[in-house]
Amino acid sequence: MSIQQGSAGGVPVLILKEGASQTKGRDAQKNNITAAKLIAEIVRSTLGPRGMDKMLVDTLGDVTITNDGATILKEIDVQHPAAKMMVEISKATDNEVGDGTTSVVVLAGALIEKAEELINKDVHPTIIVDGYRKSATKAIEVLNSIAQKIEGSEKAELIRIAKTSMQTKLVSKEADDLAQIVVNAATSVAEKTDSGYRLDIDDIKVEKKAGGSIRDTKLIKGIVLDKEVVHGGMPKRIQQAKIALINSALEIEKTEFDAKINISSPDQMKMFLEEENRMLKSMVDKIVASGANVVVCQKGMDDIAQHYLAKGNILAVRRVKESDMTKMARATGARVVNNLDDLTAKDLGSAELVEERKVETDKWVFIEGCKHPKSVTILIRGGSQRVVDEAERSVHDALMVSKDVLEKPAIVAGGGAPEAYAASKLREWASTLSGREQLAAEKFAEALEVIPLSLAENAGMDPIDTLTELRSKQSKGSKWTGVDARNGKIADMSKLDVVEPLAVKEQIIKSATEAASMILRIDDVIASSKSGSGPPMPPGGMGGMPGMGGMEM
Repeated sequence: MSIQQGSAGGVPVLILKEGASQTKGRDAQKNNITAAKLIAEIVRSTLGPRGMDKMLVDTLGDVTITNDGATILKEIDVQHPAAKMMVEISKATDNEVGDGTTSVVVLAGALIEKAEELINKDVHPTIIVDGYRKSATKAIEVLNSIAQKIEGSEKAELIRIAKTSMQTKLVSKEADDLAQIVVNAATSVAEKTDSGYRLDIDDIKVEKKAGGSIRDTKLIKGIVLDKEVVHGGMPKRIQQAKIALINSALEIEKTEFDAKINISSPDQMKMFLEEENRMLKSMVDKIVASGANVVVCQKGMDDIAQHYLAKGNILAVRRVKESDMTKMARATGARVVNNLDDLTAKDLGSAELVEERKVETDKWVFIEGCKHPKSVTILIRGGSQRVVDEAERSVHDALMVSKDVLEKPAIVAGGGAPEAYAASKLREWASTLSGREQLAAEKFAEALEVIPLSLAENAGMDPIDTLTELRSKQSKGSKWTGVDARNGKIADMSKLDVVEPLAVKEQIIKSATEAASMILRIDDVIASSKSGSGPPMPPGGMGGMPGMGGMEM
């Protein structure tokens, strides 16, 4: 439709292109609010240890079974522009702190829902947004005041945190063992800095393979390469390995341009081939001279070079990814060499054992027992591909929360306790505000309580009874009272070892408030169509084929 505007002479003036659509004022707001609430509704049932899982089927028929908020929203092909914002905050939270991806969407949905009640009572969105911003700052202040400071490197604390992050996932039964593995991995690659610790998640390689059970998941103090030994004649196991990492190909280089070699007699042919052999042999001799007994090569390896390496009793692996080469260097202490002439004994890394093992149907090379590895591998096993995939997501979340606490050593209890406590403090603070902002602050407090409320609902508890009991216990001074969803009652969460990083809670409140504020301030949606005619499209294009669960408002 073309949008017209009357002019003095009564002649209509066309502003937008043919086929564009415009939604204004209340309609636009309503539309966006509904979309955001729907997204929050989708993930709300996955919150907490009693949350349900979602099965997502994409256009190719690939199945994902998960209750990780960020994964769910990434997999469903969301069409609506306001709904896309909700997907973005879960993604950002995932990248920043790794956990709380469901909570952030549920909280943003609740903030928007509460704001809608005020908008219907003619409170202007800008006033609500200002009130929300002040409330968010206040809520973070409250959380900081009650957070427990801990020693960042304390393993027992880290294990409690990693375990809590896994309690809500498919792997909750094995959470104890996995938390131990995750924390050992995190602490072995964490680097001490002046201000605390630094941890780069990329230093922890996560390999997964279906087969066995989740209990067979192992931490390897070194690297697992999903490659096999290149030549049958090579040793399959080497102890006290000296490892050379080579970035260049062990092949005779082909010329860049077309070159012809005229050979007129068989002798010349023989000399030519022998020369090729000699060049390859000299390459291998350089490796042998350095004292290496394991070669990991990023590029190709000629058959003849393989033969000479096998004769020299050297185990070799080829075509290894660059990221794996970097991890190998950090794990074994080797230097990646670009030119074989530079290879010396100083460049070699060391490991207690390098061995080719069969994992299910594939042969993989394990490099383990590195002295002080700055890079390690977690090898995840599980009953089926779906289980392994979900276990990998859980391990990722647990690694991220360990990183959060190592870098910012403060924790709060879980189970909705900090949210409920912050809500009660916000209510007290709201009464000191003047004007309509007071209403927004009260609504913010109500929205925070949606977290414990959802936990209770998912555990089959009565939401109203739960909330009243929670409020009364907290007002009597036990600030760590939260929803113990496993046993379906209200309890002191810190005694149950349910703890979360403060960094995650802060991120959730900041992101949810920003997303809600952004959506509430929109009062006009102008969607232009791709071509001059045809139905108007949602802004942001189609975003590929609408998969299952693609929503069009």
